[in-house]
Amino acid sequence: MLAITNARVVPIGGEEFTGTLLVEGGRILALGASVQVPDGADVLDAKGQWLLPGFIDAHVHLGMHPEGEVGSTSDVNEMTDPVMAAVRAIDAVDPFDPGFDDALAGGITAVNVNPGSGNPIGGLAVALHTHGRYIEEMVLRSPSGLKSALGENPKRVYGEKKQTPSTRLGTALVIRQAFMEAQNWMAKPEPRPRDAQMEALAMVLRREIPLRQHCHRADDVATALRLAGEFGYELVIDHGTEAHVIGDVLAARGVPVLIGPLFTTKSKPELRGRSIANPAKLAAAGVEISLITDHPVVPINFLVHQATFAVKEGLDRRTALRSLTLNPAKVLGLDGRIGSLAVGKDADLVLWSGDPLDVMQRAVKVFIGGKPVYTYDAVSRQGTVASRV
Repeated sequence: MLAITNARVVPIGGEEFTGTLLVEGGRILALGASVQVPDGADVLDAKGQWLLPGFIDAHVHLGMHPEGEVGSTSDVNEMTDPVMAAVRAIDAVDPFDPGFDDALAGGITAVNVNPGSGNPIGGLAVALHTHGRYIEEMVLRSPSGLKSALGENPKRVYGEKKQTPSTRLGTALVIRQAFMEAQNWMAKPEPRPRDAQMEALAMVLRREIPLRQHCHRADDVATALRLAGEFGYELVIDHGTEAHVIGDVLAARGVPVLIGPLFTTKSKPELRGRSIANPAKLAAAGVEISLITDHPVVPINFLVHQATFAVKEGLDRRTALRSLTLNPAKVLGLDGRIGSLAVGKDADLVLWSGDPLDVMQRAVKVFIGGKPVYTYDAVSRQGTVASRV
């Protein structure tokens, strides 16, 4: 048993308090201002430091697209056919990508690894813990969604090949046609022949997993809503640079937005509306938001800093912390396990030197399943990650 005492506890799902949190068997056993420490427990005196659930980045390419590597070393896009519903991110994730260590330094204990946006339908995502040696031991949910892309990326990739799609018209057609084919396949009497593409699309149509729709411009967000309305699947907007323009529509339909990356230039026409003020606009419209880095587009350990600057530009502080924790957990279908501090949940914990929304503070201890996986030493000014082997 582990007891973290004298901590300023920010449970996310409830009010902050100063007190104790108990961990046993990898899960939270108790927490509160008056929790007693059982005899024999290992005690960690937080000395007033802040204790929060581990942060969650629900849109990254960790392990698939290592930093500083290009060309054949990237496994993020299988751009040989516009419909690649059946490929799985889990088959390309390297647990020893240094980005996983950076995630721990940033207080991130879980991520959702997506295929890229080169295809109208890009493949199946996987939700992972950020520490481990064997991918199956890290998996929280697989698959956790099906990646799809609208906008400039797929039309550029296939337009250069002189094949469909080369326009937004064509991209929507490819997606629509794929789901129609899946509906026809599902209507066939059992036993149906196995078909990896159809089985992946059918999971979306049966609402077993969401469609993760990459889109930036407001008109692309509208197309994503239109397609979801046609086929009845669960929709999640990824990026949503201009999603605030129709934020009221998204809120009315209960569609969450994973907004980001925010620390980038307006590097293409789709990003002309990029602003760190946009999360506040979306939240004000009633949209459930999560912040994302799209690592390696923005270094994953900067996730919390995006929240800090979003608060500076008008985002409510509580909403900012939820956008790093409980909201992405809900999008991934994992809010019963992670995303807040509550009895019975996984002991994915981060002890911060102070307020995590203060850029001068840092994660000093990180636990996954109650096991310490990262420690920062203030004297040497270095962090140590527990061995992955």
